[in-house]
Amino acid sequence: MTEKRLELVRGLGAWASAAIVVGTMIGTGIFLKPAEMAREGRSVSVVFAAWIVGAILSLFGAFSFAELGSMIPEAGGEYAYLRRGFGPVYGFLFGWTHSIVGRPSSLASIAAGLMRFFSFLFPFVAVPLFTVHIAIPGLTGWIKPYDFVFTWAQPLAVVWLLIMTGVNYLGVRLGGAVQVFLTAIKIMSVAIVIGVAFFSPAPAARTPDPFWPAVGDGSGAVLSAFLAALAAALWAYDGWEDLNLVGSEVKDPQKNFPRALVGGVAFVAVVYLLFSAACLKVLPFESVANSPHIASDVVEQVSGRGAAAWITLAMVISAIGSMNSSVLSGARVGYAMARDKIFFKIVDGIHPKFRTPSRSLIFQGVLASIMALSGTFEELTNLFIFAGWIFYGSAVVALFRMRKTEPDLPRPYRCWGYPWVPGIFVAGALALTFNIWLQRPGRSSIGLLLILAGLPFYRRWNRSALAASNSPGIQPS
Repeated sequence: MTEKRLELVRGLGAWASAAIVVGTMIGTGIFLKPAEMAREGRSVSVVFAAWIVGAILSLFGAFSFAELGSMIPEAGGEYAYLRRGFGPVYGFLFGWTHSIVGRPSSLASIAAGLMRFFSFLFPFVAVPLFTVHIAIPGLTGWIKPYDFVFTWAQPLAVVWLLIMTGVNYLGVRLGGAVQVFLTAIKIMSVAIVIGVAFFSPAPAARTPDPFWPAVGDGSGAVLSAFLAALAAALWAYDGWEDLNLVGSEVKDPQKNFPRALVGGVAFVAVVYLLFSAACLKVLPFESVANSPHIASDVVEQVSGRGAAAWITLAMVISAIGSMNSSVLSGARVGYAMARDKIFFKIVDGIHPKFRTPSRSLIFQGVLASIMALSGTFEELTNLFIFAGWIFYGSAVVALFRMRKTEPDLPRPYRCWGYPWVPGIFVAGALALTFNIWLQRPGRSSIGLLLILAGLPFYRRWNRSALAASNSPGIQPS
């Protein structure tokens, strides 16, 4: 008798699905990246152009992923799309990168941002305990030496990672309900910052902000500044694709996928533009560029230190919400691969009571915790921005391919503006990855090597799966 395999439950409704999109996007990025965008863009027009182009690119990606998600509503997102569009090895490379380094390093980075906010409220968190200088001989031209500073932030980051892993271990409905609650709080908190800024008295006379690029800047310098600001904006927008990772757990995916993806990205884009405008109304452009806690500085400027402490607490809640949605969605990729016998066996399995990918959640939590303790997670995150957009673009190329190879496959939602909208997204992904390659050739090369390092594992697991399927006496379940 063949034991019936437990499957994931479709427990994410319309609100929980939208909360995953909005909750993952509005995280630490909106509180950390506006300053970097001002430093890199060097003018108001370039910064707002980067926000707008980033929103359009993300929205076009959401349109494309909405078709993929409603057409193939399976766990794993890009893993499922690349596997079906190009073959198993392509899906595996995405899943390997995502599960081993991509998502764990992203979670560790979010936890680091959370501790950075905590340090504003509790300064002891940032007090150095010891420092180690790290430099790799012969590679200092590609990988810059840096000082690894160990503080209380690292172990406290691990504590929060374990808490969020535990919440999602106990059930997708609990994780989804927590996400709706945290997303509502963070949206309200961002709205308070915007309201405080726009309804505050007009600031005293000051030097006008640099609206246009400096006269001496050539077109190449302006383009370079724009691309650098765009890369920062896309990090803040990142997360719109996370709903597709939990495709097999979304109720009525044919309707909820396009609504949650397109509506969520459009909503976040408006929030980001208003937030940036609010910051520039209260603070000079130079102050925005140099601010480590832009929301806290805005509120402190208008309402004092006490109110700034409250808004910092709101940033803490925002980071927790982003971490929760990332934990919820990220573990599904490892589970999907292990289910297909091309990943570590220990990651396979659904908890019989909670109906969650419990082993994959623990695996992901352990890797994220190691990275958080090591202090190298920010380098890893920068490294895999490059890899992430390679796979975003590749998944949309798979959409084009499946339109040709599987024209009769049911498509409850068809990408608006096809083929131009997905085509522009793929072109944007190529431009972004090529620019990152030019700016960081060493890190990008290491990223590609780590991606390709998964191929020997794939060969081994694939041979084992084929041998098992061809063994006498084994019947398919």
